[in-house]
Amino acid sequence: MGNELRHQTVLLEEAVNALVTRVDGVYVDGTFGRGGHSQAVLAKLGEQGRLIAFDKDPQAIATAQAIGDTRFEIVHQSFAALSSAMAERGIAKLSGVLLDLGVSSPQLDDPQRGFSFRSDGPLDMRMDPTRGESAADWLARATQQELTEVIRDYGEERFAVQIAKALVARRAESGRLGPLVSTGELAEIVAHAVKTREKGKDPATRTFQAIRIYINQELAELQVVLEAALSLLEQGGRLVVISFHSLEDRIVKRFMQAHAKAPAVDRRLPIRAVDLPSPPLKVISRIFAGTAELDANPRARSAVMRVAERIAP
Repeated sequence: MGNELRHQTVLLEEAVNALVTRVDGVYVDGTFGRGGHSQAVLAKLGEQGRLIAFDKDPQAIATAQAIGDTRFEIVHQSFAALSSAMAERGIAKLSGVLLDLGVSSPQLDDPQRGFSFRSDGPLDMRMDPTRGESAADWLARATQQELTEVIRDYGEERFAVQIAKALVARRAESGRLGPLVSTGELAEIVAHAVKTREKGKDPATRTFQAIRIYINQELAELQVVLEAALSLLEQGGRLVVISFHSLEDRIVKRFMQAHAKAPAVDRRLPIRAVDLPSPPLKVISRIFAGTAELDANPRARSAVMRVAERIAP
């Protein structure tokens, strides 16, 4: 069975129902993956509807190019390019933006992509292996301080200092052992450096997450696309974001809450409430995977979906 067949789209029905509010609207799927959400969105759209999807992964692009639907277009770029991509197409407003964050099951399950510590493979970790610096290249040049900061800040790993020291020590042995280029060896180094183990969690989990987020600039790109989506959404348009770890979800939560609040005003000023601009967003819901989905797809256990609606021009 191929990776595409094993992939299960998380919160599929919930996300599409929250996103599509008008069948003739223009929508964006910021993370095509293997097309689960995109196919479901297209099924809900009318003849005048339009869906533009983004993905950095060449394998995802190949899957998307096989969709024979004139209402659909795939863009081989990060969703951080949302503003420029819409400008190039003459699209001023969107009816909805969907972001399904993180790494997909096919990416995790393919050892050649280097995302997983469960199977040995090359230390790559790039969403788009044709662009940018691989994890192996970065690990070969990063200072101990840089390693510590990335592993601590993006992995929330309390043994970041010890892991960074171990990685620098391994690099000093590269003349004898060769460069660090495999996920298996990285996982082994981390396991030796981590002093206490969390029950049910591999000691390399946080470090692999941190390096992947850094290599792909995931949090920085998320900030960019949230701002772009806010400026592009039409009144009544929806922003739907599915996150899989606390760093992502915290950014999304704070963004939605910040833009759903009326501006703070000094009460001593002679300003009436009616003179204040309305907040641009309204927070609609926060949704988790149900029992049936969790039983069928354990990877959905960490998923949280947040929905907000544009309420002011």
